[in-house]
Amino acid sequence: MTSRSLTGELAAFAAEMTFELDPFQRQSCEALEGGHSVLVCAPTGAGKTVVGEFAVHLALASGGKCFYTTPIKALSNQKFADLTARYGRETVGLLTGDQSINPDAAVVVMTTEVLRNMLYAGSDALHGLSYVVMDEVHYLADRFRGAVWEEVILHLPPEVRLVSLSATVSNAEEFGAWMETVRGDTAVIVDETRPVPLWQHVMVGKRLFDLFDPKSSDAKVVVDQELVRYIKHREAVDRMDNWGVPGRRGGSGPRRSFRPMPRPEVIARLDQEGLLPAITFIFSRAGCDGALAQCVRSRLDLSREEDREEIDAIIEKHTGDLPRSDLEVLGYWEWREALHRGFAAHHAGMLPAFRHTVEELFVRGLVRAVFATETLALGINMPARTVVLERLVKFNGESHAELTPGEYTQLTGRAGRRGIDVEGHAVVMWQPEVDTSAVAGLASTRTYPLRSSFRPGYNMSINLIDRMGAVESRALLERSFAQFQADRSVVGLVRGIERNDAQLRKLRTQLSEDFLEYFELRERIRERERHLERQGRSDRRQAAVAALGALRRGDVVAIPSGRRQGLAVILEPDQTPGDPRPLVLTEDKWAGRISAADFPTPAESLGRLRLPRHVDHRTARVRRDLASALRSTGIVAPGRGRRGSKSKAADDRELQTLRRALRNHPAHTRPDREQLARIGERYNRIARETESMRQQVAATTNSLARTFDRILALLAERGYVDGGEVTADGRRLARIYAEADLVVAESLRQGLWRGLGPAELAAVVSILVYESRQEGGYLGASGPTAPIRRAVDSTIGVWSQLRADESRHRLQPTREPDLGFVTGVYTWARGDDLADALLASGDRGNPLSAGDFVRWCRQVIDLLDQIHGTADDVEVAATAAKAVRAIRRGVVAVDAA
Repeated sequence: MTSRSLTGELAAFAAEMTFELDPFQRQSCEALEGGHSVLVCAPTGAGKTVVGEFAVHLALASGGKCFYTTPIKALSNQKFADLTARYGRETVGLLTGDQSINPDAAVVVMTTEVLRNMLYAGSDALHGLSYVVMDEVHYLADRFRGAVWEEVILHLPPEVRLVSLSATVSNAEEFGAWMETVRGDTAVIVDETRPVPLWQHVMVGKRLFDLFDPKSSDAKVVVDQELVRYIKHREAVDRMDNWGVPGRRGGSGPRRSFRPMPRPEVIARLDQEGLLPAITFIFSRAGCDGALAQCVRSRLDLSREEDREEIDAIIEKHTGDLPRSDLEVLGYWEWREALHRGFAAHHAGMLPAFRHTVEELFVRGLVRAVFATETLALGINMPARTVVLERLVKFNGESHAELTPGEYTQLTGRAGRRGIDVEGHAVVMWQPEVDTSAVAGLASTRTYPLRSSFRPGYNMSINLIDRMGAVESRALLERSFAQFQADRSVVGLVRGIERNDAQLRKLRTQLSEDFLEYFELRERIRERERHLERQGRSDRRQAAVAALGALRRGDVVAIPSGRRQGLAVILEPDQTPGDPRPLVLTEDKWAGRISAADFPTPAESLGRLRLPRHVDHRTARVRRDLASALRSTGIVAPGRGRRGSKSKAADDRELQTLRRALRNHPAHTRPDREQLARIGERYNRIARETESMRQQVAATTNSLARTFDRILALLAERGYVDGGEVTADGRRLARIYAEADLVVAESLRQGLWRGLGPAELAAVVSILVYESRQEGGYLGASGPTAPIRRAVDSTIGVWSQLRADESRHRLQPTREPDLGFVTGVYTWARGDDLADALLASGDRGNPLSAGDFVRWCRQVIDLLDQIHGTADDVEVAATAAKAVRAIRRGVVAVDAA
């Protein structure tokens, strides 16, 4: 696109470009210059950011201001560098959680959370703001941080033009329609054309096949027939090879004997085909590190001798400030050797300085093979010629699940570098369980709907009340994308209700009033039986809860079933009303919380075990010794043959009366009774379904406002709101942005953290940010010093009281505190070396990865910074500042992006 065919500011902007604007870029920019907000949806690498940069150009040309927001600090730093190179340091500023550069500049790059906080604080920096660019706006689907994007969209002044840049989503029109309702005139531009065509392949052994047959089309997907024939041939050969081998029968043999091709051979094969650089997605950190270790042990070398000096210069730029004493524990030398040979791993467990080194080397073509987890697909600008998927199944935090079409599209979107590659390539590694038709379905489906994750929380609610009062706050929540989507779903439900009502009228004509009365009796009997069964279960649970709450420290119980089956000793009782969760140690050395769900029948104390005054159950030696002592008591778990109490139905008078009435009813002896009963059952099933749909409609309508009202009631009970006005305590809560915001505010108000040293305060607040990768939540009040143990115990007490209040108000509970980082961050803040801190942060004798350690340290720093700025207690505020300085050293301070 030449500047001659353009007019106005777009012509001046395009004249500075080294390439012609694509049609979608031009259309978006013209809409923006025409005074519209824009929503731009296009594939990864298509050049959406050009539209954001045009907003910067328009702001500067008109003497206004532009804020450019990104979801993560690394992207903010990257965009800051890009814009600074173009407009100069005096024109561009940067605001992230821990960096502030030229914040009053005409163009400021920032993380989305920073802008949200500025809006709530009514910052003076908002004056003169004319454009806001929201890069990666599809992050609003993120269940942890997504609400921030909607808060910004809803709170921005109406005169601000919004430029929303999103990956391709299948409901862009729905998202655009919502944007139009809340932001006014918004142009929706969707471009599904990849800037670089993508070819799909399957690698079977050493052979590389096309996935699609040349005859394939969008209307009809056909798998390449040569690929299908080769897989059938290979499976037949494998069956013959396994014939007669003990333990391998029928079709199961090939699956057991299958061995994937070693990673170095896969990379070498891709190199032969000219398909490097490549990113291989492996859905585990250990898998990425294992793949890298395989390549290091092999003879594979992808680099050139003349590149060695440039590689070393980039390594030094990112890691030169690391303490030399820490290099060994960080695995620096092995990592550096791999980089010299042209391959690397990339995952969140790596030190940020290491990750950023890998990113720069890969973009420059000095590293040609990267083994990465799926986090690489989120936002980081690191395109490749080829993307390899080892498996089409990944762990989603709860179970192993197959990739969705959206996830597949997102991962393979990295393939093909604009301006470098003529085409990109996606390679799926074949295994016996891989169905090529399913792969073709994944690769050809374009469904990636955007779903809102917005819901009001304590901080959001208190800020809304403070800014606009309860009535306007409810109205604002009703305008959220979450409510917009919920209201649209109601339309389908109402149609379903109307269809069902018509069916019910038709069925009713086939049933006489006499039989309807008889059938109602049958239904009342079923409902009474179900009620008695539920009541029996409830009574059994209440008995289990009461028994669990009555257990004392040192009691020995038997967990009857499940993974924890066997004897356990109570380390820490718990009398939380309705849901006691005592801390136990089992004879198998597991320590954790148990609940009433673990006991079908009430728990009984089978005996006692004398415990030391203080039990540090996080220490493997302590767990081992206690488990041994438990097994030595001679106490035996009872057998599982105990029968429950007699059914309540046998003695229930109401049920007996209903059954007599049924037997005496005239319709009971009708010859067509069962035929009519089937019609009646269908009638009742549709009636129940209709009633359920009516309840869904009622629950969906105004659902966010109802949640807001419940939060308001809880905050009013606790004195954060009084008569619709925010109190002094409420204003402190409004400045705390953390998942456990209300627990932090309560702990400060009650003075629970007074008297702690800097390292001790860091240890205590870590329980409100840290989240263990292993199952098990918090593991009882413990810590390396008595003040830590007391403060942790008190903080957990605040959380426990809050959890009971949240249950009463029917609110989603605040996440349990997690003590997994207490000793680790205390060790580091106290000044100990990195090796000791990693070991203290680990689990079962395995050190925490350096990347995780740095990430959690920085999250603790973020919360300590907020405590420093919000605590009324001068001593606590000063201690928080000292704790920040104590943690921000060594690896934690290096490459803090």
